[in-house]
Amino acid sequence: MITRFEPTFVIVGAGGISRSYAQAFVQGLPYHLVGVADIRIESAREVAAMFDAPAFDSVDKMVDELRPAAAIVCTPPSTHPNVCIRLMEQGVHVLCEKPLAISTEEAIRMADTAERCQVVFSMGSKFRFVADVQKAREIIDSGILGDIILYENTFAGFCDMSKRWNSQPAISGGGVLIDNGTHSVDILRYLLGNITELQVVEGRRIQNLPVEDTALLFARTESGAMGNIDLSWSLNKVRADFISLYGSKGTLSVGWKESKYKLADQKDWTVFGNGYDKIAAFGNQIRNFGAAICGTEELIITPADAIASVRVIETAYAALQTEQWHEVTPASQFRRKFSSGHAVGN
Repeated sequence: MITRFEPTFVIVGAGGISRSYAQAFVQGLPYHLVGVADIRIESAREVAAMFDAPAFDSVDKMVDELRPAAAIVCTPPSTHPNVCIRLMEQGVHVLCEKPLAISTEEAIRMADTAERCQVVFSMGSKFRFVADVQKAREIIDSGILGDIILYENTFAGFCDMSKRWNSQPAISGGGVLIDNGTHSVDILRYLLGNITELQVVEGRRIQNLPVEDTALLFARTESGAMGNIDLSWSLNKVRADFISLYGSKGTLSVGWKESKYKLADQKDWTVFGNGYDKIAAFGNQIRNFGAAICGTEELIITPADAIASVRVIETAYAALQTEQWHEVTPASQFRRKFSSGHAVGN
């Protein structure tokens, strides 16, 4: 396995999300970004130019030449299993962007490979690393909001998806549900625990896509909380917050520019954060992943979390076909069906 005290990183895939990762390195991280690979060499060069590094049109060539400790995989979802497994089998630690995989079986195969190759493996999901979201969890865990009754999340803004791979089901695995919804269910699981049951209703298709462009997801968690997730590429639902939590003793809001909570017996809101900082979130995610490689921190998003996220979305698509409530099989039980016996839990 390739290891270093200060891991060197490469990026695989030079689309839009890779630029956010690169910017996080440019703004200051304790690790070095040393190369970018993409089958479109010009795209790789554009991202690599942000930090004066070489560009490659072959992942294998980049790994052979640079011998990186870690890779950030930003390719489309359908390619994740093969790309990640190839890297892990060369001893490279892998941080793979969400959605991790199109199916639970593929996610399990990736996690099993990481275990077999003894490399660190995690799913990229930036909202877990937003400082205000992490502070929100601390507030929930403190108990001052009482029992959480309802979680609301909105990711709804107009975006023309007609020419993007995200709306090509063979590549993306679906539409807005797997794209934005993966963030939504990961935040819900992070704040309130495992999702046990869900229902999905599709909205009117506006963009004439082969996938859903608007959907509502309703969920129940192990803790007894309800979830209401509002997703769309075809409408602008303008809100100051993107997460609202309603408890028996208070309300909490995580906003784009400000986060706050208010207890039932208090008149005023208490501000606890300055909102969403995208690049800072990417930076926090990379720091955690790098520290896990060095053995100084535990992963915030474990392979078990990643598998569970894929399983929830896979169940959501089954629910979408009937618009009825569907029980979510725990990922640990589902994994035993496909795994050779290396259980990671749910």
